[in-house]
Amino acid sequence: MTKWVVKGLKTGIKTTGYPGIHETAEGVSPGRPGVSGIEGTEDFKSIAESCPADALTSTKDGISLEQRRCIDCFRCSRLAQNRITRDDGYEWADFTAAGKPLGPAFTRSVHIRIVDAGACAACLSEIKLMASPYYNVHRLGLFITPTPRMADVLMVAGPLTEHMRLSLEKTFEAMPTPKVVIAVGTCALSGGVFGPSFAAQGGIGKTMPVDVEIPGCPPPPLAIIHGLLLASGKFRKQKDGGAL
Repeated sequence: MTKWVVKGLKTGIKTTGYPGIHETAEGVSPGRPGVSGIEGTEDFKSIAESCPADALTSTKDGISLEQRRCIDCFRCSRLAQNRITRDDGYEWADFTAAGKPLGPAFTRSVHIRIVDAGACAACLSEIKLMASPYYNVHRLGLFITPTPRMADVLMVAGPLTEHMRLSLEKTFEAMPTPKVVIAVGTCALSGGVFGPSFAAQGGIGKTMPVDVEIPGCPPPPLAIIHGLLLASGKFRKQKDGGAL
């Protein structure tokens, strides 16, 4: 035990400083694709048609990208000969048109119920990392709860398969008000490559109101933390690029 204490004192704090400061450590975000790098080329139509998730649409001036549908498969990047730009940030979350934060009463402590609505486990793996020592969301007053009756936030990953639809609806109904719903990842936002189909919905928005959307396939832990901070009303921009 003494050796661990001594080693800890020598190593120092390794937990990310986000949201107090902007995180610049290598590997915290894989980035996400953009389309500004291929505007003005003549092959953008074939590039757009290559997208298996219909995230790209060709226009007379170039290509438009819908981040809610992008699965980041790199197919368009290969066809565009690596002319696809990438955003190395991670603050990807945003409110929907009807979305709003919980309010000032929840700026100190928020409890989150996580539901796997047919996810492939990629988004769930990133969500799990939030509780690791490096991200340590407990320091921000964010706690995961196993019961919806104690939850303020419902976080959902996956396209919402028919087998999970009733369970998700019951979870949402069991939560006290006020409550916020966060859709994590492309599948939860739009269905991705799995929906809409006979087996899955086209995202969870067709079943319940969504307040915050976090695009990405999968979004990194800091993007998910950013969404939680938005939902709880804890997030506000700082001059140095961080947030509190």
